[in-house]
Amino acid sequence: MNKTMQALVFRAEGKWAVDEMPTPAIHADDEVLLKVDRASICGTDLHILSTPPGHPATPGSILGHEYAATVLDAGSGNKHLSEGDRVVIDPNLTCGLCRYCRLGLTNSCENMTTLGIFRHGGLAEYNVAPLRTLHKIDKGVPPERATLAEPLACVFHAHEQAALMPGESVLILGGGPIGLLFQMLFQSSGAGKVIVVEPVEFRRKQAEAGGATAVLDPFTQDVLAEVLAITGIGADIVVDAAGSLLPEAVNLVRRGGRVILFGMNLHAERPVNQYWITRNQISIIGSFIQQTSFPKVVRLLESGRLPLERLVTHRLPLAGIGEGLEAMRAGKAIKVVVQP
Repeated sequence: MNKTMQALVFRAEGKWAVDEMPTPAIHADDEVLLKVDRASICGTDLHILSTPPGHPATPGSILGHEYAATVLDAGSGNKHLSEGDRVVIDPNLTCGLCRYCRLGLTNSCENMTTLGIFRHGGLAEYNVAPLRTLHKIDKGVPPERATLAEPLACVFHAHEQAALMPGESVLILGGGPIGLLFQMLFQSSGAGKVIVVEPVEFRRKQAEAGGATAVLDPFTQDVLAEVLAITGIGADIVVDAAGSLLPEAVNLVRRGGRVILFGMNLHAERPVNQYWITRNQISIIGSFIQQTSFPKVVRLLESGRLPLERLVTHRLPLAGIGEGLEAMRAGKAIKVVVQP
């Protein structure tokens, strides 16, 4: 193994580079050395690299929190993994001891840190990760599908909170990677109608190809009128996958319906009339990353039930990652997968 490797490094506000970095090594009993098979770019990476940034990160860290890898060195005393095992990675490291971890709310850990954001992640040839973050997955699962375990686990957590009943209607605000994952999950779970609202034509076509009941352009169509025409009373469940559309979600959900807030935008400040939330008895549920979804998602990935590879629109080497970042910013990509 070479002493150095190529990696995507976050330098400073709005700045990144593919740099030569030291190849990592194991320094603790609970660490595992990984060869990264595939990594994908997340919307959070775009927020980190924006000016001003929409998400914090540690300067000098290797980005990439969505990745699948093969175990090169399982470390001493590891009885759970062996060399050659394929794993998917839960990048969020929780302490297990704070007040929220003790309550079982690990996604609210007061001491959480994240691989690929605050610590070195997977947009590199190699990575060292704590054993507790790794979930073994069957080697027969294609690497591109396995790479999407992390975003799918987060969406799965929100999907569970939505408590879909078969036949219910779902409206998804935002047809990017997350919105399309929601579409797949709700369709596979028995939703009666799944409507996607998305301003970018490229993404609308992806939602249409995925079998959405209707795909609406908010700039040219009356979304409320269309949703009422399709559902009769408004959607049973509305998902804000964009992170800035709570007022629209409250307006489009039926009385007694549920609004799932998934997308995150630190700079979005929208006025909402609380009267209508109370009057219409709307349940508003925030969903942040995940708690116990990874083992369930591993089984789902192994089943092959979701056509996740359809979401991968760009396959690039690490040196070409700039092309992928620009395509995502321009709305011309869904998932960009990198092979380090």
